[in-house]
Amino acid sequence: MQMQCCPVSVPVKCCLVRTPSSSPSSRGGGTAVDSIPMIAAGGPKWAQKTITLPPLKRGCHLVTPKIVKEIGEDLSEFNCGLAHLFLQHTSASLTINENYDSDVRDDTETFLNTIVPEGTSAPWKHTLEGPDDMPAHIKSSMFGCTLMVPITNGKLNMGTWQGIWLCEHRDYPTARKVVVTLNGI
Repeated sequence: MQMQCCPVSVPVKCCLVRTPSSSPSSRGGGTAVDSIPMIAAGGPKWAQKTITLPPLKRGCHLVTPKIVKEIGEDLSEFNCGLAHLFLQHTSASLTINENYDSDVRDDTETFLNTIVPEGTSAPWKHTLEGPDDMPAHIKSSMFGCTLMVPITNGKLNMGTWQGIWLCEHRDYPTARKVVVTLNGI
């Protein structure tokens, strides 16, 4: 599925970017920010795509490679902007965290299961969809269903050890949809 572009008529003349030469440590303090001209023909660009993630077992899963693969061609067209990710579900969540050691994902799942009670002894009224459903809604609300990531020079501008996680909070896996909206110049 190709991303959809939405024309916008707002002129953009530059993108403010902190460069190493303007960082407080390299200048002895201060908050100088360089203005780097990035004139966009026709103004800002928008693109949007819905990505379907395959069913994943309960737990926290690194999905950065799948998302970047799906949006990579369009992402490369942006020099400066934002990527907004919206998960269209109420029993899973998105977060940014450790991208290297899978123990962090396992420990996060353990933490969530410790603080949100499950099973027949849990105090939840909403049980129509199973004993794991209400706890999944609570966990989803804790992490949320949206992320905002800066785009710099055609790439998601995350830290070295950061990755996008899909946290599946249900016992039975289901495909999950993420709407990715890119905007910038």
